[in-house]
Amino acid sequence: MYAIFETGGQQHRVVPGETLKVQLLEAAPGDAIEFSNIMLLSKDGETKVGAPFVDGGVIKAEVVAHGRHKKIQVLKFRRRKHHMKQMGHRQWFTEIKINEIAG
Repeated sequence: MYAIFETGGQQHRVVPGETLKVQLLEAAPGDAIEFSNIMLLSKDGETKVGAPFVDGGVIKAEVVAHGRHKKIQVLKFRRRKHHMKQMGHRQWFTEIKINEIAG
């Protein structure tokens, strides 16, 4: 059993028991959250595809922690112009654990 859902402008393929990092969510660690934007739901060889979302489909998850990804380096460089600008960025994330896929 697996599902594809959308959160934070990204799509994720999940199975029950999986832990993944998604865009930052407004929830405290330990809170239970539900995702209803399920685009595809597959169970026992039967697949439901939403248009755009599957009706009645819900993914129940638990917030494990919040954190920041590794730093990425951003470099802007103009050749022959004596211009170089270096920056770094660390994106916030929420780590969730998928408990149940219902639909």
